[in-house]
Amino acid sequence: MELTGPWKIQHFEPGERPPQELAAYGLDDRFWITASVPGDVHSTLVARRIIDDPYTGHNDAKSRWIERKEWWYRTGFTIEASPDLEGGERFELTFEGLDTFATIYVNGHEVGAAENMLMAHSFDVTRIVRPGWNSLAVKFDPLYLHNRDKELFEWSSYTKERPWLRKAAMNFGWDWGPRMVTVGIWGKVRLERRRSAKLEGVYAYTITADSAQAKVSVQTEVTAYRTDLPMEVEIRLLKAGGQLVTGSAAASAAEPNAVSSDAVEPSAVEQRAVEPSAVEQRAVEPSAVCSTAVRPIAPFGSRKKVYGPGSRGRQITVAAELGVEAPRLWWTHDLGEPYLYTLEVVLRSEDGLVLDRYEQPFGIRTLDLALEDPEGERLFAFVLNGVRIYAKGANWIPADHLIGAIPDSRYRELIELSVEGRMNMLRVWAGGIYEKEVFYDECDRQGVLVWQDFAFANALFPDFNRDFMDNVRREVEDNVRRLRNRASLALWCGNNEIDWLYDMKSAGGDITGAFFGESIYHELIPEVLEDLDPARPYWPSSPYGAEDGYDANDPHTGDRHNWQVWHGSVYPRMEGEPPQLDYSMKGVSFKNFKQDFALFSSEFGMHASANRYTLEKYIPEGEFYWGSPEMAYRNKDTNHQKGILLMESYTGIPQSIEEYMNFSMLTQAEGLKYGIEHFRRNRHRNSGALVWQLNDSWPGTSWSMIDYELLPKASYYYAKTFFHPLLVSLEHEPGEDLNIWVVNDSLDTLKGEVRVKVSRLETKEFVDVDVDANGTDTWIAAVFPVEVAPLSALRIGSLSEAEALKDAAPEEVLVELIADGFAAPANRYYLRAPKDISLPSAVLEVRTDEEGGSVTVKAVGSGAARFVKLELPLGRVRYSDNYFDLLPGESRTVYVTHPDGAPLPWSALRVRAINVESVGEGKGREK
Repeated sequence: MELTGPWKIQHFEPGERPPQELAAYGLDDRFWITASVPGDVHSTLVARRIIDDPYTGHNDAKSRWIERKEWWYRTGFTIEASPDLEGGERFELTFEGLDTFATIYVNGHEVGAAENMLMAHSFDVTRIVRPGWNSLAVKFDPLYLHNRDKELFEWSSYTKERPWLRKAAMNFGWDWGPRMVTVGIWGKVRLERRRSAKLEGVYAYTITADSAQAKVSVQTEVTAYRTDLPMEVEIRLLKAGGQLVTGSAAASAAEPNAVSSDAVEPSAVEQRAVEPSAVEQRAVEPSAVCSTAVRPIAPFGSRKKVYGPGSRGRQITVAAELGVEAPRLWWTHDLGEPYLYTLEVVLRSEDGLVLDRYEQPFGIRTLDLALEDPEGERLFAFVLNGVRIYAKGANWIPADHLIGAIPDSRYRELIELSVEGRMNMLRVWAGGIYEKEVFYDECDRQGVLVWQDFAFANALFPDFNRDFMDNVRREVEDNVRRLRNRASLALWCGNNEIDWLYDMKSAGGDITGAFFGESIYHELIPEVLEDLDPARPYWPSSPYGAEDGYDANDPHTGDRHNWQVWHGSVYPRMEGEPPQLDYSMKGVSFKNFKQDFALFSSEFGMHASANRYTLEKYIPEGEFYWGSPEMAYRNKDTNHQKGILLMESYTGIPQSIEEYMNFSMLTQAEGLKYGIEHFRRNRHRNSGALVWQLNDSWPGTSWSMIDYELLPKASYYYAKTFFHPLLVSLEHEPGEDLNIWVVNDSLDTLKGEVRVKVSRLETKEFVDVDVDANGTDTWIAAVFPVEVAPLSALRIGSLSEAEALKDAAPEEVLVELIADGFAAPANRYYLRAPKDISLPSAVLEVRTDEEGGSVTVKAVGSGAARFVKLELPLGRVRYSDNYFDLLPGESRTVYVTHPDGAPLPWSALRVRAINVESVGEGKGREK
């Protein structure tokens, strides 16, 4: 039973009313505030118009009072009959997310407390539930009651109050979001009735897999509440259509005695032929099904000990190895099909009564982290089903600051956008949460790998404190058990930047003491994973891998965060060396990416404005202008000058809000393109590029590629090319040769040719563009044959600027690489920075087809249009393309949709470009 309400909430001063009064069974809470669960206090108060939207203007500051109050949640539920204690019945109350210090009361009785937002909490309520209506109350303490007397450590980024609190770090503010300390029931709540026994845990992983056969290991833990009931565990693997998988199975089981978990003699286990159980009255082919009978357990102890509240009962482990003939493997979407079987584990009594059931989509795949290549050279590469993949993607932060109120649709849309943006990996960053099930459901289904950080970000943590470490161990165990069967889960990572920054801050004098927290990442987590998920790779920190005297952000080993670009960190840096920053145009420039030969680039990026609609929606009227206090408030980074320096060297400094949106987005898009194409050209060494960051948790200016209203920025549309599995790219610096590269991330050899087309930005007279034309305005400068092996990168040729330009100046042309014979998208380049380009005035003609949901834009004058953008005043709009360039006479049709099928405000369509002089009239609706 999911307890969806109706729920009510109310706040009090801490200690204002006795808990027993507010938790009482018969309390009259009719006039409390109606709330949604899952949810949180902030979103409830916004929905009830008690507080203003904290994302608008400076309203977040007006809601800070919420974190100082004591909050209560109340609801009720009905059950038909009292638990049958003699029959081994249990009632278990589970909260998937409590934020953060909560005390739970059922029918006025305190059943337990929670002190960790980042895990589920279960309570045995067998002896206090009653037939008919029952009350449930949850009290949330303000955080300060639990950390006001705690030791403050030398380092905890953005606030020193959080190291003792197991809560999403970003709630206290980060350099891309505001402080918003949430409270409430952020996960689902359910009451489960257990009959005699339950499945305590299921662990499944692929041992081996190829096209002929796979072996899958399944281990099941059973908790038995009765001492006299024969049971059977059936393990089955089903195809996507529900059919049983052909193959074979072998099984074993072990029971512990009354005190320890030591296995009993093999005679206590009965192994049977792997056929469908007697309950399944139908003939099937030999299949990957295992039925294992568990003999009755000899009585022990007193009845109270066996059945009493909190007793875990007897632990039994059942292990099976399933053989699958001709398996369909799970692949990332760019390499194949993310095929999902269904793993089904059913616990039955001897008479066929289903006691518990586990069902989980399950992908058959092998995945390893390779730290060396066959020649013994260092690597940091994911190997999926024997294929060394290139990880292309971004870092994921919580999809909203108000985590409990995030709808499932938001997760689905963000993963869909990731796939459309050619990404195959997302890194769940340590300062948020272990994500909700829907996130992993979608990554499994859509073929996106997950790099999963444990929730330790940029701070020292009290690993010397027993209670804290017990809390952390429960958190780690809970999340490992919950997520370990996911096909998408590629890696566990101990923390974000802590090992690296501990050394940086110690060398800089900010930290003078011990590395508090070190034993969490280097002892506790590895121990838990060895017990609960030994088949999956673990990496202690990100970045990590110091060798040869370099620091943990060493490009020669492990993964790397490049914050030379944007933050101005000076590299290379040796371990123990005081850190240096270079806040200059050269110091923060994205041109520094070209000096980075990391093995795996797990964080890098730069700011860009959110889209116009997103900014206008949340900035108070009259404040949407360049340099306004409200615009500055959208930027939570520590030094706003970095963005100015980056634009100054590339686009020039913006003088208006329109220029700021254009210049910052163009800089981000071209900068990421520059860096990622460099990383991918060095595919023999570099095996991944994960941009910081994919998404936003509030409507601000940040490193995100998709803004808070789920409107992609320019960099996202660029990613469809620079993350494409087949990439033709130009390596070039002003005055130097044009080097042409082909990157092949596919499993097939590429054969064909690449044409280097050069076009003037301004024509002598109006012509329609012909990609094969040779003339005064457009010409083919070179054609290079292509034969590139699978999973490799190759420079296929080069030409000088003079050869490419003929009699044109470098600031007057656009260079386009066009593949023929293989499906790489065309890729366009300017030979000079935007501020140095001779950009003519352009005229656009816009035609809309509302029935067909499309917009056709054409450059009808003699000038090319730079950075053409389509804008509608609506969130979540999907454009098939945006932020593109048009040569004179060239047109592009863009298809526009909304995921909900919402009507589009066509009359408000706005089409502009950086250098548009006017918008001409075309057939159909004009804009």
